[in-house]
Amino acid sequence: MTPFTLPPAVLRAVDAANAGDIEDFLGSFAEDGAVDDWGRVFRGPAAIRGWSDKEFIGVRVSLTVTGVRQNGDTVVVSAMVGGDGFNGPSDFAFTVEADRISLMRITG
Repeated sequence: MTPFTLPPAVLRAVDAANAGDIEDFLGSFAEDGAVDDWGRVFRGPAAIRGWSDKEFIGVRVSLTVTGVRQNGDTVVVSAMVGGDGFNGPSDFAFTVEADRISLMRITG
């Protein structure tokens, strides 16, 4: 659980990633939602699952939220990333429409 205030869909995605729960992670996205990982775009549940299995939940990612800021209609979550893949600080820009994530863009 993060001490920062996040939109429900973003909180669900972060909590699901930390719990290793791919189904709940996917459930936080709109049906045509996408992940943009440094320009590589994975759209829809099957593509997001494939990416996550290799580079996110599948490598036991952990996200410790260190900051949150609003940038227009986008919520940028800064986190310290751990696990068996990339480790270090990163920013995740979430665009939320209605109650689901339409885009999670990994920005740095």
